[in-house]
Amino acid sequence: MELLQSIVNAVLGLGSQIFLPVVMILVGLLVKMKFKDAFSAGLTLGVAFVGMGAIIGFMFGFISPAAEALVNNTGIQLNAIDVGWSPLASIAWAWPYAFILFPIQIVVNMAMIALNKTNTLNVDLWNVWNKILTAVMVVAVSGSVVAAMVVGTIQVIFELWNADLTQKQVQKTTGIPGVSVPHSMMMFAVVLNPFNKILEKIPGLNANIDAQTLKDKIGIFAENHVMGFIIGTLIGFAAGYQPVAAVNLGISTGTALTLFPMVAKLFMVALSPISDAAGEFMKSKFPGREFYIGLDWPILAGSPELWVTAVILVPVMLVFALILPGNNVLPMGGIVNICLVAPLLIITGGNIVRMIILGVLSTPVFLYVGTLLAPTITELARSTGTYDVPAGQMISWAGMEMPVFRYVFSQASDVINGNFIGLILLAVWGGLWFLYVKEWKERNKAL
Repeated sequence: MELLQSIVNAVLGLGSQIFLPVVMILVGLLVKMKFKDAFSAGLTLGVAFVGMGAIIGFMFGFISPAAEALVNNTGIQLNAIDVGWSPLASIAWAWPYAFILFPIQIVVNMAMIALNKTNTLNVDLWNVWNKILTAVMVVAVSGSVVAAMVVGTIQVIFELWNADLTQKQVQKTTGIPGVSVPHSMMMFAVVLNPFNKILEKIPGLNANIDAQTLKDKIGIFAENHVMGFIIGTLIGFAAGYQPVAAVNLGISTGTALTLFPMVAKLFMVALSPISDAAGEFMKSKFPGREFYIGLDWPILAGSPELWVTAVILVPVMLVFALILPGNNVLPMGGIVNICLVAPLLIITGGNIVRMIILGVLSTPVFLYVGTLLAPTITELARSTGTYDVPAGQMISWAGMEMPVFRYVFSQASDVINGNFIGLILLAVWGGLWFLYVKEWKERNKAL
């Protein structure tokens, strides 16, 4: 067992920029691509991920200090520090049973494809840590490793189902054929769905208001670089920057929003040939069925609506952190909340006005769940020896992926200890999932 754990850890330790290209090259060869074509496609995918990561890191590098300055200006005093996703991943991997979720994800995916329960082949195996984090939280609440494995397996299944449901919208948004996004963050759309339906009934909000529509209506002010400059400069002034520094922040934001779509085109270059070859190969093995390659969220990162919304929600989260009664999370590491804006992009079809409205309405959910889980996360950090959190302080993650799913299922697992509140929450979430599936079936007919 220790040998298996070492092998899994070594493979995943390569990082997504190496691991995913290698997997895609192997997939390409498996579906009968020529080696040179498979190698070129896989390498281009690696370039796309590194390029996108570089731009995201560049943007976080200037947005995070501005957010910190905003915090200092408001004098917010909160003792649960938002440390972002990386420390949470470290905590997850420090769990002794973490490596078991890796083969579980592969076996469940293969079984579901064979039984015609999913059309998505999830090659984003590096993000198995998302399932591990959920499992670790279940153990922390219920004390049961068995319950943790069950919930982790359930998450794998729901991610694949959700990837199938949203695939047509993902393809429409990205322009990349035959891909889906089985990332756990997309599950927050289950909660967003009923509110999006309500907004769709409001005159003016049911129209197509994406970045291109805004560009047609207000011209240059809807260009990526101009929108980025305006939003970034305003945030700079709100953070107390001097005029030159505020303008520099605006130019940097405009730069990032301009480069995102450029790098995103590399995903299409890399994935289109593999997707076509995989589709033909799988159709020969399973006549009459469609198949999708499941990938990480950055394939959505070329959408300007995603980044405009993400940047606008930075001061929104800070204001909520200041005024929400009962909130104890100080937003820092997750201040640019990708885990919210990515599902917003898909559930609204890129309607930027609804994205912003829903983003404002749902930001408190992330802060409150972050507050509720802060003691659990802090105790996990201490018990695993991952981080030495000072006494009187806690850590959390304000941008936690699918916060409602994690909270509901961890609480539901505690029924073995006589806590039945979680079962009520689980029933509510199940009802939301039923409505969500019904909605996507109707939307996919139109798409």
